[in-house]
Amino acid sequence: MSDPNYAHHFSERNIPFGIGSSAQFTSPQAVTRIQNTVISLSALHRHGFFKQISETELPEAALTSTTLNQFAALPKSTHRVVQQTIRDAYTAKAFDAFPDEAKEELGSVTLHLPVQIGDFTDFSCSLEHVKNAGRIVVNNANPPPAFFQLPVGYQGRCGSILVSGTEIERPIGQFRSRPAPGSNEPVKILCGPSRAVDYEVELAAIVGKPLPMRKRLDAKDAEEHIFGYALFNDWSARDIQGLEMVPLGPLNGKSFGTSISPWIVTLDALHPHKASVPQPAHAPNGIPSYLQDPDNSSHDITIRVEVLAGKEKQATVTGTTKVQSMYWTPKQMLAHLASSGSALRTGDIAATGTVSGETRETLGSLLEATNGGTDPVKLSDGTERGYLQDGDSVRLVGWAGGEDSGVGFGECIGELVAAQPL
Repeated sequence: MSDPNYAHHFSERNIPFGIGSSAQFTSPQAVTRIQNTVISLSALHRHGFFKQISETELPEAALTSTTLNQFAALPKSTHRVVQQTIRDAYTAKAFDAFPDEAKEELGSVTLHLPVQIGDFTDFSCSLEHVKNAGRIVVNNANPPPAFFQLPVGYQGRCGSILVSGTEIERPIGQFRSRPAPGSNEPVKILCGPSRAVDYEVELAAIVGKPLPMRKRLDAKDAEEHIFGYALFNDWSARDIQGLEMVPLGPLNGKSFGTSISPWIVTLDALHPHKASVPQPAHAPNGIPSYLQDPDNSSHDITIRVEVLAGKEKQATVTGTTKVQSMYWTPKQMLAHLASSGSALRTGDIAATGTVSGETRETLGSLLEATNGGTDPVKLSDGTERGYLQDGDSVRLVGWAGGEDSGVGFGECIGELVAAQPL
């Protein structure tokens, strides 16, 4: 990649939203980005850029807040006017359109967690991932019957969601030993640093417009409540996860760190890249009406995952996968969350689960790509990986349509560091 900052992902067709601070923007605040220039929304507001929007429709506090929650909860019509105003100004005069106090070079800006997260639900929407994981972990590739009836998921630990660039510490936990094939050594329960740390390539939907408790939602209407999407790496300790998942599900094998990209790309920016998804054969008797979506669409989003290893941090592409290949869509995820009467709150995250395709080149985890660590992937520095080693970094890069479409997510990156003693 010629530009390590992915400037080509952030054309004026994108106008994403994030939280940034710098010597010029001294406190974390709402920002956007065009190419490698970060622009303060509150500074634009002070210079009268959004005078066509009333203070009631766009309160200054929403732009000076240290999270995007208040801004994300505003009507989509307000987000559109903000984006279009910035787009029109840039189209007319490029960066000269913006006052100096509103601009900062990307390298001088610290990017923060974009939203305050109240709830995080991790789904499992990829049929290929479910089949692969079942085959590898329990020697049964048949998805559970519920998979075809509803988007299955579990509640995650939102306190361990970290902005891209934050180190991830190898977790300590309990797991089963793995005696050598043919050995008479019994399986034991060990406690120590995980021996099977993995990544999971996911897309996160961030809730904008809230939905009160006991107010249901149909999938066809769910996009009204999605502020935008971000890249999401749900780091996983497969050995810890394998012991604790029976009978309840993932816990410490998933809660040691989850990386999210700093820029939230709105559905308006992604609209030109709408894509129909294959009409799945759901449950034999059909699915409930709240999950039915006549539009049956997602977005043409590609996510590439790279492992960066060695002193030189050489990058090896270990998978490239398509979001629209998933069995269930983000719209159906949100509709299912609300179907029990649960509230959707601004800043809540609903993640897709691992996105995987049908071939090794399109798999979204090392669990799948290495067949549970038994068939390692070869890296460009000459080493191999069954699972991640300390010092390895994992980078997700995502874009809509073609990689040069000007609407992308940039990167989501994290480095795995050694476990600290208990």
